[in-house]
Amino acid sequence: VRVSGKGLKLQGVSTKPVYVPKVELNQELIRGVCQGTSDLKDELKRYIRQSQDKKPEEPTSSGNPGEHGPAPTHKPTHSAKKGPKEEKKAKKPPPASAFKMPTLGALATKMPTFGAQGESVDLEGIGKAPTAQPNAAAVKAKVLETFLAKSRPELLEYAVKFSLDYNTAHNKVALSENYTVASVAESPLNYQPHPKRFMYCSQVLGLHCYKKGIHYWEVELQKNNFCGVGVCYGSMPRQGPESRLGRNSASWCVEWFNTKISAWHNNVEKTLPSTKATRVGVLLNCDHGFVIFFAVSDKVHLMYKFKVDFTEALYPAFWVFSAGAMLSICSY
Repeated sequence: VRVSGKGLKLQGVSTKPVYVPKVELNQELIRGVCQGTSDLKDELKRYIRQSQDKKPEEPTSSGNPGEHGPAPTHKPTHSAKKGPKEEKKAKKPPPASAFKMPTLGALATKMPTFGAQGESVDLEGIGKAPTAQPNAAAVKAKVLETFLAKSRPELLEYAVKFSLDYNTAHNKVALSENYTVASVAESPLNYQPHPKRFMYCSQVLGLHCYKKGIHYWEVELQKNNFCGVGVCYGSMPRQGPESRLGRNSASWCVEWFNTKISAWHNNVEKTLPSTKATRVGVLLNCDHGFVIFFAVSDKVHLMYKFKVDFTEALYPAFWVFSAGAMLSICSY
């Protein structure tokens, strides 16, 4: 057999196997699509069957000639001829427009949505109603109610110990008993300058602050005619009249001013009933946003409560003014 020159060239050319791309099919996706197609087919069959089975209603006479008027008179021959035609009309199914066919979008809402290839699909959550989330305000109110009903031994389960911060004490505030007692000094003290020190009001803060959790402490008052007990942010002013406890938006307190007892916050005063108790309990709940002041004797009695969404850490805060006034952090 003679082979041409082109044939010889083609014989020398090596051929490569045909490239067949590897296709990986997502079996879960295919199964879901097939199931959805089957459901759509069954749904269409059901609607078509309903449209064929449904017949138009025939008018019925109520027997009252006033409702439909006098019955028309027809000759028997005419009615006999029209009978078969009327029967054929009765059997004719109504037009398809009379029945509302389900849209593909409506049917799609009945079918589970499948993710793209490689994504997991949560089938257990389909069809389940979302669980109602508890109202945050209702939870806080319930917790507050629970603490208002607690006894002193129950409150002492949250007791904390702390000392007073020397660097915050005003020059007229004397600290003693290992920094657990604050009193009014007879003459100004030469404390070292410090940015945290109160320069206008005779006040002092606790050394520790509280950002989270529940904390309780008690303060014993001596000659409690001009003093105050409260909490404040570390950002509370240190100078000027607005630095007084309760006279700004960063502090909350109960205050004895001569014989009057008041609750103060943001320079708003709330006069409170008098009490003979000389010990004050402070319950601070940072997590649920409230601080409660109790008058402590054999039992605890509510003096006042503040509900606040705290935004900073809180320090125990104290104010002493008159000569002889003294506040002591209680030990348990």
